Formats: sequence, C-alpha cells, structure tokens
Amino acid sequence: MNTSGHAAEDVRDDGAGLRLAPFRGLRYVPERVGSLAAVTSPPYDVVVRPDGLLHLESADPHNIVRLILPQAITAGTRHRKAAVTLDRWLADGVLAPDPVPALYVYEQRGDGILQRGIIGALELSAPEAGVVLPHEDVMPHVVEDRAALMRTTAANLEPLLLTYVGEGAPAGEDDSAGEGRGDANAVIERTAEREPLLSTTTEDGFCHRLWAVTDPAEQAAVAADLGRHQALIADGHHRWATYLRLREEHAEPGAWNYGLVLLVDTARYPLRVRAIHRLLNRLPVADALAAVEGSFRVRRVDGPLPEALAALAAATAEGNAFLLAGDGAFHLLDRPDPALLDRTIRTDRPEAWRTLDATVLHSALLEHVWHVPDAPEDIAYIHDTEAAVAQAERHGGTAVLMHPVREEVVRDLARQGVTMPRKSTSFGPKPATGLVLRSLALD
Repeated sequence: MNTSGHAAEDVRDDGAGLRLAPFRGLRYVPERVGSLAAVTSPPYDVVVRPDGLLHLESADPHNIVRLILPQAITAGTRHRKAAVTLDRWLADGVLAPDPVPALYVYEQRGDGILQRGIIGALELSAPEAGVVLPHEDVMPHVVEDRAALMRTTAANLEPLLLTYVGEGAPAGEDDSAGEGRGDANAVIERTAEREPLLSTTTEDGFCHRLWAVTDPAEQAAVAADLGRHQALIADGHHRWATYLRLREEHAEPGAWNYGLVLLVDTARYPLRVRAIHRLLNRLPVADALAAVEGSFRVRRVDGPLPEALAALAAATAEGNAFLLAGDGAFHLLDRPDPALLDRTIRTDRPEAWRTLDATVLHSALLEHVWHVPDAPEDIAYIHDTEAAVAQAERHGGTAVLMHPVREEVVRDLARQGVTMPRKSTSFGPKPATGLVLRSLALD
C-alpha cells in the first residue's frame, strides 16, 4: 500500500520505463584536495553571482566550479579550458575512476531533511516516449552552452535531479507491507547501513554521503524496479535537453545514449519546492509600478522580507500575485484584470497552466505590460530571495519575487505533456556537484 498520499501513477506495465545503468564514477581523491567539501559546488545555474563564483574558486584550487563554469573571454576558450583542466586533474591523480561500474546511493541530511536516492547512467528517451517528463521550457542559448561544454569535455559533470513516485512507505514509517516490491528502496536503505565511500559536510550545513552499489544482483534489483516507472525532471531541464542534442549528433551514440542522473522516490523522500525569482535588470521599480496601474491591484507591504513573503503567500492563495522589490520597499501585485488575462494568455492550454503565476508573469506582465525582451541581459533567474532583492537594489532593477508551485500541479501538467514557463520551480535539496562525475570515455 502506498501510504504517502500520492497515487503511484507513474508505474508502467509495458516495461518501457526507466533504464538505469552502472558506470565507473570519477571521484576526487581525498588525499589530493584540501577537503571534499571545499571542492564541491551547487549546480551551475545556482552559482549566479560573481562573488559566489570567486568564493568557490578560492575554496580550493580544484573546486569543481572550474569545470562547470570555467572562466575565459570567449565561450570556445572556456570550454577548452574546462577540458584541459579535467585532463590535467586526471593525469595528476586529483580525480580517479572507480575500479568497477557502480550505481551510487547518495544521501543528503540537513535543515530537517533526510533525502536518499540513487545515481546512475540513465538511458535517454524521446519526450514522446513519456519515460522522462520535462515540466519547463528551456532557453536555447543555455542548451548550446551546456552542449559545447559537455561535447568538449566528453563528460557529465553533474547529475540531473529526477523524481519518481514509488510504492513504499515514507522514510521512518513501517515498510514491511512493501517488502518484495520496493526493490530500489530496499537496496538504498540496506546500502545506507554500510560504511560510505565518502562523507562530507558543506558550508550550508548539509551532510553528504555516497556509497557504491557494485553487486550485480543488487544492481539488477534496482534496474527491475525502476524499469516500471517514469520520472519527472525536478532540476536539470537544460542538461536533459543537452543530453538529447548530443545523442542526435552521434550516429552510433553508445555512451552518448546515457546521461548522469540522481533518482529520488518522492513518496519516500519528498522534495521541497521553492520559487525561482526574476531580476529585471533594465526596469526600475517605479517604471514597473506605473505600467501596471489599472491592470493589477498594487499595495505597499511592510517588511522585513519574511513578512512581505508571508503577504505574498496569502495573496497567492486567492489568485495570481507577485512581490516587487528593488527600491527599498515591497510592493504586492494581485487581482489581475481578467480582460488582460483573456487578451494575453493562450487558450489552448489546460486551466492549471493558464492560471500559473509564471504563465501570467511571462505572458501578461513581461511581454505585454512591461515589454521586457526575453534575453539574458534583461532577465536573470535567481534562486536566492535575498540575493534577488539585493541585486535589484544595487543595480536599480526590479526583483519579481514568486511563490512556489505545488509539486502535484507540476507532475500533473508534465503527464499531460504541458511544459511550464522556464525556471518556474526549484526542487531541492539539489545534489552537490563534484561528488561523482561520469566520463564518457570510460563507458
């Protein structure tokens, strides 16, 4: 029985589910680095600020950010620099491949969260196959950049975060009724009782542990269980699109037919869903407020930031709402004019899509009211709320703070084949980058 409150709707009876394969992971050699924590990084798209990049670079000369976000004047030079760096670290023994192919059990613990999942090389599949479900649109220039980096390094440098809905009990509850069915979870929990390959605590307070599953019987049990499921992309849409593009480039894809992923059963280990905020670099708050007059109700709300966000949450319970910041105050936009929405939002999508805050923001506000071009110099996507506000105030722009979408809405739209506007959600905790890499040359 599934006791999590989720229906196990992603179970497939046709055998055309997830195909996860072991691989020889590339890992840091502890003796060659200052500490494992010092060489890790958040995913590339979370490291958005130059000061954050410099902080990671200075943490250790071998920090993984030198591979995922190499610094040089031109894109081609950046990608070649990453490839040269990777080759040098391999030659110097900073990174080394594990001796045999493995699946990897990965655990994160911190901030009241325990999350476990399994890392492997997932066979790629076309969107129409319905095995891996995207829920957000992607930005072509980001896919191009990630493809060039991956092509040049011939490596998957960080895993995507995928979720599926298993049939076992949530962690900490009796799962005896699920014995014999939750094979992947059984392997994960059994493995987590062993001595880990590595254990480290990053500066955010999260403890990370990694184990290798090398037993063929256990690998087969995981594969058989996951082969009955489909997965939702929780984090990594651009990297998934990159995987698919690079597979198309190779007549005989081989290793290019697989991509590095972390799979988490959210029936057992629910993820947190947070919003991703927008920073409108060239739109001052005063101009943004003047333009929405008559289209939204506008109210100034009191800070500090947590209280303003509480006001945003209350407003979104009744309809679309946004919080603007950047001029030292907070401004709540809600109750949009129905005529504006009728005029600007597509009618060929489900109601759940039409009423998303991200849909209203991009279709009505950004495109028709504010006339903000869909270009990286005009819109930045920032996960950290305080950072979004600080950057808007520093540069005279407007931070548009969003309220998170519920996971069940995301999954339902994805099953219908409907993608949300780009950067609509932030699932977490995200896997730390740098704990295990995949070299395509080893597969």
